[in-house]
Amino acid sequence: MSRRSVILRLCTVAVVSALAAGCVRTDSVGNTTAATTTAPTTAPTTALTATTSTTTAAPAPTSTTIPSIDALVEGLADLPFAEFLEASYGRLISRDPEFLTSLRVADRYGLGNDRLNDLSDSYLRQTQNLESAILELLHARDRDALSPAEQTSYDVYEWYLDELVRGHEFMYHDNPIHYFLTSYNDNLLRLFTEDQPMATKGDAEDYISRLKQIRTQVDQLLEGLEIRRDMGVVPPRFILLRTLRTLTGDLGSSSPTLDTIRADTLPLFTVFRDKIEQIDELDATDRDRLLAEARMAVTESFVPAWLALIDHLNSIEPLTTNDAGVWRLPDGDAYYAYLLRDQTSTDLTPDDIHQIGLEAVERIRTEMRAVFDDLGYPQDVGLGRLRKRAAEEAGFLSGSTADGRRQVLETFESLIDEAERRSLKYFDLLPKAEVIVVPEQVGAGGFYMPASVDGTRPGVFHAGVAGGRIPTCTMPTITYHETVPGHHLQIALAQELDLPSFRRYYQYNAYAEGWALYAERLASEMGLYEDDPYGDIGRLELELLRAVRLVTDTGIHSMGWTRQKAQGYMNRYVPTWAHEVERYVVVPAQATGYLIGQQEILRLREKAADALGNGFDIAEFHDVVLGGGSIPLDVLERRIDDYITGKAH
Repeated sequence: MSRRSVILRLCTVAVVSALAAGCVRTDSVGNTTAATTTAPTTAPTTALTATTSTTTAAPAPTSTTIPSIDALVEGLADLPFAEFLEASYGRLISRDPEFLTSLRVADRYGLGNDRLNDLSDSYLRQTQNLESAILELLHARDRDALSPAEQTSYDVYEWYLDELVRGHEFMYHDNPIHYFLTSYNDNLLRLFTEDQPMATKGDAEDYISRLKQIRTQVDQLLEGLEIRRDMGVVPPRFILLRTLRTLTGDLGSSSPTLDTIRADTLPLFTVFRDKIEQIDELDATDRDRLLAEARMAVTESFVPAWLALIDHLNSIEPLTTNDAGVWRLPDGDAYYAYLLRDQTSTDLTPDDIHQIGLEAVERIRTEMRAVFDDLGYPQDVGLGRLRKRAAEEAGFLSGSTADGRRQVLETFESLIDEAERRSLKYFDLLPKAEVIVVPEQVGAGGFYMPASVDGTRPGVFHAGVAGGRIPTCTMPTITYHETVPGHHLQIALAQELDLPSFRRYYQYNAYAEGWALYAERLASEMGLYEDDPYGDIGRLELELLRAVRLVTDTGIHSMGWTRQKAQGYMNRYVPTWAHEVERYVVVPAQATGYLIGQQEILRLREKAADALGNGFDIAEFHDVVLGGGSIPLDVLERRIDDYITGKAH
């Protein structure tokens, strides 16, 4: 799965973000998907109260001055089409400075790395108005007068903007505070510990400036959480309790208070402390001053903000139930239909997707049985026991020791090296950006974080290294999904293509996750499971997981399944992954994009191969699929159709 506007973890590409950015970990919390609800006339009851401080007052996130929509779109209508795309997207993306920081392109848009996003209701609604206004300006263009390449950009931009506008009525249907990737809390911590540049004295001061803004931003977030509460949008109780454990863990205590929390032990401070040691231009006096300011900011901004979030969750616990699906929300069925369209870029219904999942489960189980037969495993033993036997025979690595964790990382690195070597025969387009592996304190699995657009940061595969038994049979498939030929190859390449910015930065879930799942199967064709039947079993197990996700996600959110029923279904088919049920609860529909996207890419490949016969070239096909950047699946089909027509002539 990739992280940021798109999540990609074994994965998960991000949920469409509130703002116009969209890339590999949700870029923002407060969905600018705008609502029919009314903003509160009073401040939220859990808003933070000011405390006396000797530090410089923190600037408010983004801007406290909100220009009119006319001012925001001024001059766009008269621009040539290519300039209109860049300028209009720039005005949208500039409203999400955190996303610009993650891409390392803030300076291109006249911004620094010193402000947090504005999550206030008024600012989010203005962003919605801007999205609608830009869509109207796009529709005013004559598509037929554009070149074929521009028509494709028109179609992709229209899909992107239209999806944002469709989501406006569900502005406050999501649950931004939870335990998983894409949550506000996870995104914010990773902004500071991973995304924030820290190479100069100015970077260090920007870091502190943002630290000071956390309290204000959380106040804005609490405003939205109170609107949700008044609408009846609260998380399931089991999610709320798990989120409380996450937030208290962030503060280093199971029962945190202002008096007991030590700021200098928290990651927001310790990461800063370690990074400024590497800044050569700082002398001892500078470091001491910056550390004092950072410690103060963590103490007076971050800690009380997190305590306020904990207080809010405690206050709404009596309102929660253990109902898991979004069907429980106001207009929940319509909300889920929107999410499915957004995450699959299709018009498939929950029933359609549920049935596709059921059929895929049986197909993959049949394929698994054939592999077990080839290994000489007994036919009268269930697949679950055979998978367990295969995992035991393949062996495990241990993440419980330093040597074991080093071995895990070296194994992942070796797998990437071999995949890159073999990719040369299957791709003409390959990214320049490198990918590195860093340890993540989770069990088997991992996620991908894209390289920065400016080339200063490589792509990062956050590999799970925790636990005493990391199965080697799934390590190859996890690697190919997250890196090469999966997420890294596709996303890093997209960022380097000569395309409009929105087509290089934004990732469509079904396309990105569909490609990464396709890459797992492609790895088999590339010979990467050669002489490794256990790795191939691991591949099939993970594909089975993606099929089970279709059934489970739609079961939870459309068919009223309880958490226990969903876990029971997963325990029947993929017992080692049954813990993922809570992920599907907090990120509804996202998990449906993998298999839906993969099956569409496979269908289009078969369509091209049938039409072109001996003229079909796999590397050329991959160039067409990847060379347009991340796009909705219907636009991808038109692109493949054009390729077939051009090749045939």
